[in-house]
Amino acid sequence: MKYKAEIMDEAMVNRALVRIAHEIIERNKGTSNLCLIGIKSRGIPLSKRIATNIEKIEGTKIAVGELDIQHYRDDLSETSELPTATPPSFEFDVTGKDIILVDDVLFTGRTVRAAIEGVFSAGRPSSIQLAILVDRGHRELPFRADYVGKNVPTSTSEMISVHLSEVDGETCVKLFQKLY
Repeated sequence: MKYKAEIMDEAMVNRALVRIAHEIIERNKGTSNLCLIGIKSRGIPLSKRIATNIEKIEGTKIAVGELDIQHYRDDLSETSELPTATPPSFEFDVTGKDIILVDDVLFTGRTVRAAIEGVFSAGRPSSIQLAILVDRGHRELPFRADYVGKNVPTSTSEMISVHLSEVDGETCVKLFQKLY
């Protein structure tokens, strides 16, 4: 892949996550029924950052869970035998809660579909909302994020790469050109 540009630096990512935290609080009229669930892998540190921002704003700590969607993907059979799905275990009951799914990039929508299936395997939430750092378009399924850090129109020959200090040692969003 060929590097094209840095789309967001660390300050831009942090500002987007603070804005998303404010939007979540405003839309949900507070935090009383909220839980965040980060989609593995970069959605997990993003959900923790958003939760920290919400706590700074509201003075309320909200529950954060982690979800590995591997067992819920609809495209696994193309590459391997389907694994046995085991329900996720959160440290909170999702039933009746307003769940905010958090991920780094929204592309085709298949990850979101798998994550929703994973959440429903653990209980029946009151609502599920979606917070995304980068929406790059090209949806194959009819999903739209409720909270978006940045919309980045891309071609299918481009790739967005989110780097977070917790995982990658730096925080930024980069654009690459695929080489065929």
